[in-house]
Amino acid sequence: MPAVYLNRVATAVPPYDVHDAFRRFAQSTLHLANPGHARLFERMADRSGIEHRFSCLTPSNRPDGDHFDAGGFYARRNFPDMAMRMRQYERHAPELAQAAVDRLHLGADRGRVTHLIVTSCTGFSAPGIDLDLIARCGLPTTVERTLIGFMGCYAAINALKLAYHIVRSEPSARVLVVNLELCTLHLKETASLEQMLSFLLFADGCAASLVSAEPAGIALDSFRAVLVPDTRDLITWNIRDAGFDMVLSGRVPAVIQDGLRQGGERILGGAPAASIDLWAIHPGGRTVLDAVERAFALAPTALAASRDVLRRYGNMSSATVMFVIEQLMRAGTRGRSGCAMSFGPGLVAETMLFRTGA
Repeated sequence: MPAVYLNRVATAVPPYDVHDAFRRFAQSTLHLANPGHARLFERMADRSGIEHRFSCLTPSNRPDGDHFDAGGFYARRNFPDMAMRMRQYERHAPELAQAAVDRLHLGADRGRVTHLIVTSCTGFSAPGIDLDLIARCGLPTTVERTLIGFMGCYAAINALKLAYHIVRSEPSARVLVVNLELCTLHLKETASLEQMLSFLLFADGCAASLVSAEPAGIALDSFRAVLVPDTRDLITWNIRDAGFDMVLSGRVPAVIQDGLRQGGERILGGAPAASIDLWAIHPGGRTVLDAVERAFALAPTALAASRDVLRRYGNMSSATVMFVIEQLMRAGTRGRSGCAMSFGPGLVAETMLFRTGA
């Protein structure tokens, strides 16, 4: 079997930083219902570890007024239905996906791409992003296409796992993986503090990567999934008339910590956590990263790349862990062992062990 490599990763976000605008919008909404909740929201926002989040929607100059965004997509007492949200996805998703793929600088290699894997849980259409990318990026019309849909934040690890198996079975394969999410299209009109704190995390982003047997980049070693029993209600993501309804329980960090403590030896293939040099952990939130740090007794600097991505971009669902991996690859660290990890509905941790070049 050939060794499989993640050759390179490129990322893209929309042009509009909406984090401060959302904080003003959320605070004004909560203040009308419960001033105490508004103050608590601000304290939690200050502690979130997030400074910027990007959206395909242009923020309003007065997000505490009648409209959150300049286009009026989110108007108080008149939030969009599912059809309107999907029309925005169909409009903006192909542009962001193309931007990420273009940053891979495939050049003549684009004609050698044999497989395309797309992950997304924030929008669907047919013909979809896969065919859009073939046309926009000049990919071969013979490319084999796979959509990994609605798996949430851990979908990128599953996409890399699929690419890994493709290359092992077809050593000449060159797999383009695209992780695309427009999370900000799913804001709900609510005065619930817990829901507003969930919305505080999410943002839009896209990652594109190339996987092949060419010995460049990082070597993909193994994949493991850890399912924590009796936790399926802690993270849910359902399609409803008014958009996607999300539940993100406050119990998630503690459950992740316990699950990793119990399954850590299996995740790391029996090796101690101290043997892992690089950690690419999906920054589902500051408390999630804190939970991973405690579960493996990591040094405070071990998750620096994940915390930096959280600070600069927020949680972009499936794309986020690839932003972390890209940052680690840019650092040029060689001869190191690594562990990548993402969490999502189930509750499941999807994990991957990797090695950087010698």
